[in-house]
Amino acid sequence: MKPKLEELRRYAIARSLFGPTTLSRAITKLGFVQADPIRAPARAQDLTLRHRVLDYRAGDLERRYPRLELEEDFFVNYGFLPRAHHALMHPRELARPFSAARAKETAELLEFVRERGTVHPREVAAHFARGRVKNWFGGNTHATTALLDEMHYRGLLRVARRDGGTRVYALRRGETEPLLLSPAERLDALIEVVVRKYAPLPAATLTHLTYHLRSAAPQWSGERAAALARARERLPSARIEGTMWYWPAGESPRSRRFAPDAEVRLLAPFDPIVWDRRRFEAFFGWGYRFEAYTPAAKRLRGYYALPLLWGERMVGWGNLTLKRGKLESSLGFIERRVARDVAFKRALEAELERMCRFLGPGPAS
Repeated sequence: MKPKLEELRRYAIARSLFGPTTLSRAITKLGFVQADPIRAPARAQDLTLRHRVLDYRAGDLERRYPRLELEEDFFVNYGFLPRAHHALMHPRELARPFSAARAKETAELLEFVRERGTVHPREVAAHFARGRVKNWFGGNTHATTALLDEMHYRGLLRVARRDGGTRVYALRRGETEPLLLSPAERLDALIEVVVRKYAPLPAATLTHLTYHLRSAAPQWSGERAAALARARERLPSARIEGTMWYWPAGESPRSRRFAPDAEVRLLAPFDPIVWDRRRFEAFFGWGYRFEAYTPAAKRLRGYYALPLLWGERMVGWGNLTLKRGKLESSLGFIERRVARDVAFKRALEAELERMCRFLGPGPAS
């Protein structure tokens, strides 16, 4: 029997909010963690991981990254992923090669990195002094910083660590094992990472995310349509209330093991449960929008509103700030009666206590 929509919702929540584990295992299970620099009250990657990693503290990923088998890179968006997934995208080949002048600058910068081992964009800018250029969002940045970013994207450099949130670069590691896979096999594997991260997916979302693999592997852009067709053929699927849904092979959305608990959780705007706004509205009956870049006068729920999940219901949102070490919260509700529910209030209090511990000082790195 095909699942009902409410069974898909329970499945989506329970499979994503797996039992807390180690940081390395959690990222491997997720397959990819989207990053965002806004800290309100913490970065999106930390807000995502805190539900899935034992005793996680804000900043743990940045502190521990140099010792983990991870890479920062573009996937369907920018973030952190296991090296095995990272290797599927490289060597990344762009249609437009470097100009002769750009190739010369690149060679000089590669030699500079080779001599020093790791480089901060500030020391590169000071050494080469090549002025400033406009960046992709309209601001100004050092020309050498833009080149570092481009070299990272092309696979010439990797992020070795972050200092105060700024990427510190090193030469890209040689792959520990050659990937003897065809482009089609690599694209199939990348789509599998997408599906396992965001399942169950509406057909439109599967198409959208496959299209976004143009950032991960631009060299195979022309083969994405065929990869999408193969995914539709091999993945379990069902048409439910007029929408075709897909999920990973070997999983059953109707299984009783996919049962959400009764906890209250404040979720990141880019949490896998929240990310697909189309699915969010189908599951929870209201529309969530990320409003950090919306003019203040037009915001409906706040600068960095965190969706508020209670069991399998998305009951509202919260805006949190940390002032002088004290957490302040402002909550909004889809149904006001939820705020008066005794069980909800107890679960909310426990979640705010967890948030305080998460935001508190972490262990020394």
